[in-house]
Amino acid sequence: MQRFSRERNVYFFEEFIPTNHHLPYLEFHSFAGSKVRAVRPRVPDRWSEAERQAGLTELLDDLLELIGRKPPILWFYTPMMFPLARHVAAAAVVYDCMDELANFRFASPLVGELEQELMRRADVVFTGGYSLYEAKRLLHDNIHPFPSAVDVGHFQSARAISDIPDDQAPFARPILGFCGVIDERLDLDLVAALADQRPWWSIVFIGPIAKIAPEELPRAPNIHYLGQKDYARLPAYFAGWDVALMPFARNDATRFISPTKTPEYLAAGLPVVSTPITDVVRQYGDINGLFVAADAAAFVQACEAALQLGPKHGDWLKVVDERLATLSWDDTHRRMDRLIHEVLDPAVRAPGPLLRHVGKTSRKSSRHHRIDYLIVGAGFAGAVLAERLANEGKQRVLVCDRRPHIGGNAYDFYNENGILVHKYGPHIFHTNSEAIFNYLSRFTAWRHYEHRVLAQVDGKLLPIPINRTTLNRLYSLDLEDDAAAARYLAGKAEPTEEIRTSKDVVIAQVGTDLYRTFFEGYTRKQWGLDPSQLDKAVTARIPTRTNTDDRYFQDIFQAMPKNGYTDMFENMLAGENIEILLETDFRDIRPRFADAHVIFTGPIDEFFDYEFGRLPYRSLRFEHVTYDQRRLLPVGVVNFPSEAVPYTRLTEFKHITGQIHPKTSACFEYACSQGDPYYPIPRSENQKLFSQYAELARSRTDVTFVGRLATYRYYNMDQVVGQALTAFKRLQNKEKVNAGLGVR
Repeated sequence: MQRFSRERNVYFFEEFIPTNHHLPYLEFHSFAGSKVRAVRPRVPDRWSEAERQAGLTELLDDLLELIGRKPPILWFYTPMMFPLARHVAAAAVVYDCMDELANFRFASPLVGELEQELMRRADVVFTGGYSLYEAKRLLHDNIHPFPSAVDVGHFQSARAISDIPDDQAPFARPILGFCGVIDERLDLDLVAALADQRPWWSIVFIGPIAKIAPEELPRAPNIHYLGQKDYARLPAYFAGWDVALMPFARNDATRFISPTKTPEYLAAGLPVVSTPITDVVRQYGDINGLFVAADAAAFVQACEAALQLGPKHGDWLKVVDERLATLSWDDTHRRMDRLIHEVLDPAVRAPGPLLRHVGKTSRKSSRHHRIDYLIVGAGFAGAVLAERLANEGKQRVLVCDRRPHIGGNAYDFYNENGILVHKYGPHIFHTNSEAIFNYLSRFTAWRHYEHRVLAQVDGKLLPIPINRTTLNRLYSLDLEDDAAAARYLAGKAEPTEEIRTSKDVVIAQVGTDLYRTFFEGYTRKQWGLDPSQLDKAVTARIPTRTNTDDRYFQDIFQAMPKNGYTDMFENMLAGENIEILLETDFRDIRPRFADAHVIFTGPIDEFFDYEFGRLPYRSLRFEHVTYDQRRLLPVGVVNFPSEAVPYTRLTEFKHITGQIHPKTSACFEYACSQGDPYYPIPRSENQKLFSQYAELARSRTDVTFVGRLATYRYYNMDQVVGQALTAFKRLQNKEKVNAGLGVR
């Protein structure tokens, strides 16, 4: 908080202190060298609970009146303080959740209920470590783990200190020490056993005793309780230790802890012996100076090994210092401050319920007497070509679309609750092309996003594409490395002599059981056909991984337009040489611009009036639902392979967009045979039919066919952009040739 006080006044509104005065009042205590002030409310000791709560609320209002009526940032360390401030109009609300307080001894029964209320109100949530983050990440849409940082320089000074404090100097070496609150989180039986089995070791405790009676503490001639010490003096005490201890019990109170002392001990050059606390092992388990033991006998042996390692010197400290260099409080402050600034930004906060993407270029009538290019479709293909032809080629362009919006299937908008949603299902941008990414970056800033998908199978949510985690969870295995997973999959695979269909591809790779579990039902729902009836290309690109990488895509560039796709399209189509007609059929305006070259991005069979019959497409239906909660799913998309579930997948958009909002919106996706064309159905007879239309298209010099529907092929968004950029180059070359010949 001292770092935050460089830019803001910081007031710690502490827990109340009873007084025999008849009126409540506030005490202010300053901290030298900072703008941090402790505010200690004093309330009459005879007041009831209701009177005390009302009085504390009034004192908080008095404080806010005193410091000015500008909305404050409210920062909560405990939900128990939320009732005092729930009425305050705050610029932002931060919940700094450092422990699972509901699991502590003597915790109020209201903690859980108040935390839920605070979670709904908070704009950003910080957790004290990864375990706590994983336990609470589905409760909020803007939650971030912050494991303990360390003032490295302060504690590294212990390595050079030789003057040991007087109250510790008499103790025999070796000294094994613990620093922190002495409460129910410690394994007192373990401490007693350690002292009993090694009576020549001195065991030192520094810190206050809380929530346990002094008589509960283990007592022995070699156990010494020195009480709480000033932070500035801690390195001097650590300098006299040989090993640092973290003898935590394994109970509800320690399930999610991320002990602050771990990096401090290591910075002081002390080897650390700990019980198997999840966050300690996760963050420091690969360091040679950390020893982990689960029971008393193993703990004693670990202490013996730590003593052999020796404190304050050795090669093991090089690795320690490299790790600690990434855990500074300055870095923690910068990251927290950035997140707070983001929620203070009106663009990040949820827009009002009436805000929609009507767009600055969403509808314009033709004002030019002559148009060089008539582009049919305002999706990726049409928009890219319109932008390039108008801005680079200096051509006059008219874009028409039957829909009432630009953006094609990538169109997004703010719904009636102010949540940004994708009208036509999730669109995740990813590409390996730096050129394509740089081109689109002219029209949007980006939000880094790595897409993850889970499949619901037999009540479990399993990563897709199949990886080692999928196999371990599905079959209750313990495949420890890539090689083990590869051997397992090889044993499941059922090679076939000829790969002709999608079914053949999958069974040859992963076998019948995995095929039926993940692919058969999903494919039948998605395509309305059995995988044995579909071309092998449908599943040929589906990866199977032997590692634990759970990202759906592995492209170099994975990001979402920061302000949404529609905003990006508006920027692309904002040029003076571009006009847009929405809710307009191409055939209705074609006669007015008979001389314009047509760029057609719609269904190619429709353009030729279905001369050879209709090309088969699969369509989609979307059911959008808003929920009065911050999180619904653990990831952006959950697939449902079972044919017993009518929809194919469920999307929660806030994972994808990064929007912060007290509600969330999801989309159930149903594949169907009727409706707008989405996916060309990959069968050989369909490709033959398309070839007839392609032959007609090649005979038309006045029309260029670009995009998914016009070329009857499924493309990712980046591939459509690449195809459009290539088409632009061809058109430009044609313009140059014609200009040289004196032909328009």
